[in-house]
Amino acid sequence: MNKRNLEETIKEKVALLLEATMEKSWGIYVPQVQSDITDKLQASLPTKFYVPAASSFQDAKRKFKSEFLKNQLHLHRGNVSQLARLVGLNRRSVHRAMKGLDIHIERIRQEQDDLGYQEKMINQTIRFALEGYRDIIQPQKMEKMYQEVPALSRNLAKLLPHHHLTWKQAEREFEKQFLSHSLQEHHWKIAETARELKIQPETLHRKISRLGLTKENQKTI
Repeated sequence: MNKRNLEETIKEKVALLLEATMEKSWGIYVPQVQSDITDKLQASLPTKFYVPAASSFQDAKRKFKSEFLKNQLHLHRGNVSQLARLVGLNRRSVHRAMKGLDIHIERIRQEQDDLGYQEKMINQTIRFALEGYRDIIQPQKMEKMYQEVPALSRNLAKLLPHHHLTWKQAEREFEKQFLSHSLQEHHWKIAETARELKIQPETLHRKISRLGLTKENQKTI
């Protein structure tokens, strides 16, 4: 399943469940709430990599590697062998990466509990999105909605498709998203963007060419 189809699937499934939940809790359906929650869920997908644009390229890439590896370890409940197989690395490479990124496997294993990692992330994402409506929705109706969040998160965790990326695929996707955003922020001024990211303009040119980035495809990445 490609990225676009994955996002469309999420929109469809989230929309149906949220509409039913809002009707039950509030008696009305608020499209903006559904849109906000859907957007935040999409941003938490393994195909999305958010890193502040002010970061240097090297700092941003290190943060991406750390977050990607920690997320994968959580998803696989600290099973390094399983993770290594799915991301296309050997166990030694995974352990070397964890050491270099100061990731402690025992700490991650201790964080696991009966509530699945994906379900937990969905729960937090929905609650975060709902916070923006506390001043708009009546308190008692908000409380009803919050009571529905655990069941909603559990159902979404079952419905949402799992989309696995290899290490190389994730690295490429991160570079596309990060460099695309940075170039757009600097109106595609190569020298200015390179200076902000602390890389050589020639290096940026090579990456633009290798990743197939153009001004025209900015909004589709």
